[in-house]
Amino acid sequence: MDNREDTIVALATPAGIGAIGVIRLSGPDAITIANKVFRGRDLARQDSHTIHFGQIADGDVVLDEVLVSLFIAPKSYTRENVVEISCHGSNFIIESIIKLLIKNGARAAKPGEFTLRAFLNGALDLSQAEAVADLIASNSRASQQIAIQQLRGGFSSQLQILREQLVQFASLVELELDFSEEDVEFANRDQLKQLIADILKIISRLVESFELGNAIKQGVNTVIAGRPNAGKSTLLNALLNEERAIVSHIPGTTRDTIEELLNINGINFRLIDTAGIREATDAIEQIGVQRTMEKISQSALLIYVFDATAATISELDSDLASLGKPGLTTLVVANKADLLNAEQLSALPHTPGAIIISAKQKQHIDELRDRIYSSAIKFELTGNETLVTNVRHLEALQKTQEALSHVLTGIDTQVTSDFLAMDIKQALHYLGEITGTVTTDDLLDNIFSKFCIGK
Repeated sequence: MDNREDTIVALATPAGIGAIGVIRLSGPDAITIANKVFRGRDLARQDSHTIHFGQIADGDVVLDEVLVSLFIAPKSYTRENVVEISCHGSNFIIESIIKLLIKNGARAAKPGEFTLRAFLNGALDLSQAEAVADLIASNSRASQQIAIQQLRGGFSSQLQILREQLVQFASLVELELDFSEEDVEFANRDQLKQLIADILKIISRLVESFELGNAIKQGVNTVIAGRPNAGKSTLLNALLNEERAIVSHIPGTTRDTIEELLNINGINFRLIDTAGIREATDAIEQIGVQRTMEKISQSALLIYVFDATAATISELDSDLASLGKPGLTTLVVANKADLLNAEQLSALPHTPGAIIISAKQKQHIDELRDRIYSSAIKFELTGNETLVTNVRHLEALQKTQEALSHVLTGIDTQVTSDFLAMDIKQALHYLGEITGTVTTDDLLDNIFSKFCIGK
């Protein structure tokens, strides 16, 4: 763990030339260090949450005219003294000011160190700190809303209620250990059993929500695959409502993957148009087919497209058998329906759940979008509830489930109080890992090393 008595400095805005750059200082000497290089009002005499115009100078050399914002502890993001210097966005100016601040006593911040200090100083719990990174990385309204809810403590509040209820019973079970020779029960086993069942129901709902939460946060990798000339690229264009992929009647036009983003109901689907599945006629096409199979293996949803005018049931069965894998949801799409009459449509190779479309004429594309969404997202929201978006949180909740299941088993088999207490403590430990009530340096290093430097 780094020395929290240090004053740290970093660029808080994205690197690169822009209109302005914001340099952030945080620590006990932030105001003192800024005062050494600032020509303007005496910052040590100014109120918190005020902005001051002046110059940053290295001796007699003026580096830039700036605005300096003051946030005096504990009324700041980190709950330390914080100074933010808004300068012109020249890389040379920014680097010169940061070097000058370091020369006067600051230290270059590490990734996520500002938010780490906010956590260590009690401004945020751990799940809220992680929400900061999620908010910065959000690329849709849905992902932004989830991050905002978690940053405001929605997830933490729910977990805190569960922990408090468990702690109350844990203390009663622990009390029984002090009177073990008298064989008394302070914790009503039926009430404890009901509490555990109620908590498990809530945790199960949170675990189930990860499918949707992760999809909102990361997007859903979706491969469009099928035989050559099935209309995969035409379908990609129809879903995007733009001419993104080259379309030709010549089989094998698409030889490499094309990736685009499609947002459906707030969920980003990463659509991947792939080379047609067949015996390759040359080395380049063979590479394309190999990449198709690789993309399928990395995806959560497969849209298998077949030519309704030419495909046979044996081809469909063969392709679906070769493409399927555990955890992959497959949506079968019969394309080119505009070329068939009613009798021919009724005679199509039958695949349960298949949707019949015309990508060229954009027939039933809206219905297909709905099916893409429902095929990938099976968790239904009932209101403004908490969604789990973080794999670390998911694993901690699953471990909590396991520990609480052991408590239920222990109650049913009438194990002694010490074993019950041990399993309850284990559940409390895993819940505490989520919010940061229980932490290790390795855990914190792993989380905050993924942040950007200035956050």
